[in-house]
Amino acid sequence: MRVAVTGTPGTGKTTATERLETDLDVIHLNDVITREGLTQGTDDDRDSEIADIDAVEAWLDDRDDVLVESHLAHHLQMDRVVVLRCHPETVERRLGERGENEESAAENAESEALDVILVEAVDEHGSESVYEIETTDRSPEEVAGEIEAVIDGDREPSAGTVSYVEYL
Repeated sequence: MRVAVTGTPGTGKTTATERLETDLDVIHLNDVITREGLTQGTDDDRDSEIADIDAVEAWLDDRDDVLVESHLAHHLQMDRVVVLRCHPETVERRLGERGENEESAAENAESEALDVILVEAVDEHGSESVYEIETTDRSPEEVAGEIEAVIDGDREPSAGTVSYVEYL
């Protein structure tokens, strides 16, 4: 089984997946991309590397029984896609606390309000494979428990259940 845990930066992906109790191999994809050099240039506007999704897919090709954590994970071939959601104001605050510049934090908060990653995940995998989890007022352990329920097949797909339209 291949499971993606994705979401806008600041929604709690890394924190929750570090607390999982699962037999799946947990892969923190951003670390792999950096370590393996799976990039195709630099986005000068955002001062960040551009991931080479084809190279990432090739790196993952012979790996099964994995959980891949990254804001890019939904772009990969997966059986289930968990999209973590968090109120945009909280996303903006968290990103600021970890040193992101104001412009980047605001851009990510707006992306979260607009459901960008959720829409991409549903477009690529279908609503029957996407599981949306609200993280704003939940502990990382609670979120990990919800992810474990998805892995175990104890949770129904739930795309489109979270809305932050009031933020806009």
